Amino acid sequence: MTPYAREIEVARSIAARSAELALKLQAAGVQAESKADASPVTIADKECERLIASSLLEVFPDDGLLGEEGSAKVSANDRKWIIDPIDGTRDFLRGNPLWSVLIGLEEDGEMKAGLVHLPLLGQTYFAARGGGAFVDGTPIRISEITARAEAALSVNGLHGIDRMPFAPKLTDWMSTFWSVRSLGGTPDAMWLASGKLEVWVEPKVAPWDVAAAQVILEEAGAVFHDHKGVRTIYSGNAVAYVPALRGAVFELLGLDS
Repeated sequence: MTPYAREIEVARSIAARSAELALKLQAAGVQAESKADASPVTIADKECERLIASSLLEVFPDDGLLGEEGSAKVSANDRKWIIDPIDGTRDFLRGNPLWSVLIGLEEDGEMKAGLVHLPLLGQTYFAARGGGAFVDGTPIRISEITARAEAALSVNGLHGIDRMPFAPKLTDWMSTFWSVRSLGGTPDAMWLASGKLEVWVEPKVAPWDVAAAQVILEEAGAVFHDHKGVRTIYSGNAVAYVPALRGAVFELLGLDS
């Protein structure tokens, strides 16, 4: 049996049920409220997190929890599920298909398993540490592109990226790539993991935004760290890339290569 196979199967089932609930609530009509950071939240976010949290603890009662909408439980065994019931609430509100359900498992301070369910794209990405990365059961791998001039770049959070230290040089830096895309976060990360782009830059993230993605990216062969070069999901920003483009990413971030 592959590592964390049971955890992945449980997460897949729960994510599918959560997405069904989200779509049902969406069809009934949802209104957004603003959280303290001005990001939107809906009844669907809250109800889906409640479903995910209770379902996980039903199967794994000793595990801890950390959720975007407030779910929190101290672990009794150094395992913690990190969840985002609707990643991309703005897309969800507008009827765009790029929102996702994110479920990651941290153990002893290391992300061990992650699942990204994109219900309206009909895709479920998942990975477990040491077991490879997959989409709908098919193995995925980063691309073999090594030249920046042939690489696709994703830069997210453009509406607030002017506050980043690298903002003054961003436009010139982006122009050295073959193409630039910005789907909003997790879909871009999954495109990187599956070989459809080569660099992903996120200026602002919370742990639940990248917990699941980190495992999938790394198991697919990508490098993941924050803007200071630290491999963590807790610093508030992130980048991921194919190893060959490390120099290009360090150039943007002002890191010593």
